[in-house]
Amino acid sequence: MSKFAIVTDSTSYIPAEVMGKYDLKAVPLALIWGDETFRDGVDIQPSEFYSRLKTAKVMPSTSQPSPVAMQTVFQGLVDQGLDVLGIFISSKLSGTLQSAIQAKDLMGGAGEKVRLVDSQATAMALGFQVLAAARAKEAGASLQECATLTEKAHERTGVYFAVDTLEFLHRGGRIGGAQRFIGSALNLKPILALKDGKVEGVDRIRTRSKSHDRILELVSEKTKGKANIRLASIHANAAEDAKKLLDRAAIELSAAETIFTEVSPVVGTHAGPGTVGLAYMFD
Repeated sequence: MSKFAIVTDSTSYIPAEVMGKYDLKAVPLALIWGDETFRDGVDIQPSEFYSRLKTAKVMPSTSQPSPVAMQTVFQGLVDQGLDVLGIFISSKLSGTLQSAIQAKDLMGGAGEKVRLVDSQATAMALGFQVLAAARAKEAGASLQECATLTEKAHERTGVYFAVDTLEFLHRGGRIGGAQRFIGSALNLKPILALKDGKVEGVDRIRTRSKSHDRILELVSEKTKGKANIRLASIHANAAEDAKKLLDRAAIELSAAETIFTEVSPVVGTHAGPGTVGLAYMFD
């Protein structure tokens, strides 16, 4: 059985200690701010990002990793005698997977050692798929078995999140089916979800606290009767609210695992400050 490494991208936002435990690699997306370019989660961390965003006169934008950056990571692993399983952000949200495909092509024959999976997700909805593969690998599964497991995990993972405003998603072109919520009363908080790899509008709730209640209801509906429910918070500069929601969900859903995370600057650029959500996965 060939040895292999698992590679994801910075939008999975798996905590560093968990990345280290499973020896996972993450290729950073890029945050472009005026004349500066930052590697997501490497050159700029969430706390610095949101602090700077408050007074910024120029808004940031984002970009996928270059094919060359992807190739460097893949080739480095192949040179160590490893095959590669790459699990990346939804191709409908980012060109990251396309960069990975181009990187694989640039590698010539060595590219045959690289297998790529479109997670159709981001944040910990992506992260849980990566962790499922990592845990299967640790238990002795092959690269092919881990890839198949990850592809089937699409139907068992998801994320719901409430944003304070649709401005950031709209400006970044990631608004998808939530477009129909544009022009809603300003005091309504949109609840969004990732469906088929795209952002879709789910509901509109009048207050911030009730929008968090609704997120828990929606995740409860999706996970009802399921085994080994795993939950992760996602938040953009809203740690206290996210922690409260995760703690409530863990108790109400008898979660087998909880992970507290915040979104990376790249995802925060599109979701906007104040975003709170829950990602889930079940067996």
